[in-house]
Amino acid sequence: MNIFDWSSIDWFPIWLSFRVATLATLIALILGLSCGWLLARKNFLGKEWLDSFIALPLVLPPTVLGYYLLVVLGNRSPVGQFFENTFGFRLTFTVTAAVIAATIHALPLMVKSVRAAFEQVPTQLENAARLLGASEWRVFFTVTLPLAGRTVLAATVLAFARALGDFGVTIMIAGNIPGRTQTAAVAIYDYVQAGKDAQAAALVVVVSVLALVIMYATNRLSHRALA
Repeated sequence: MNIFDWSSIDWFPIWLSFRVATLATLIALILGLSCGWLLARKNFLGKEWLDSFIALPLVLPPTVLGYYLLVVLGNRSPVGQFFENTFGFRLTFTVTAAVIAATIHALPLMVKSVRAAFEQVPTQLENAARLLGASEWRVFFTVTLPLAGRTVLAATVLAFARALGDFGVTIMIAGNIPGRTQTAAVAIYDYVQAGKDAQAAALVVVVSVLALVIMYATNRLSHRALA
């Protein structure tokens, strides 16, 4: 009995998952750096509420989060209608929806890690740069970010892994359309439901190996950041 059916495996879900995870990680990195710096360096009314709101995807069931996104981004919502009327495409049940789902899945981890990394950077060094005439942007890119760089990089790799493995939110707002929106996690579910255990097992092995490599890279970066 052949446990793994490598010959009939569809590699599109793997390719799509990498594409979606890469775009989601880039978006999460930009938003994570901005929100992480804001939470680490600024005091304002509602700061911890904002932090709690960003962290919600870590504790909310994926179906609940997916439902919220369907309501906000669906073609009956103002946001969904705006995108369809302005750009000519719908947000839900598309690759764009898969990117949004993966970004929402990865962002809380990115923000939490970046905030912790920035809080460990001595403010005295930043103030010294300001006294020497450096602008806030220059302080960030020449002092804050380099000192927190390895932790941020490790968080980025881990966020990529989370985006790569999202299932619940993706299937809610992107659906399960083979050859269009079917990511690796969704394809595994589809194979199991169809009784195609050999194909499911082969895809599981591929995803597991990728996840192991990503986790190894994350651990190496984290250890170097603490060294």
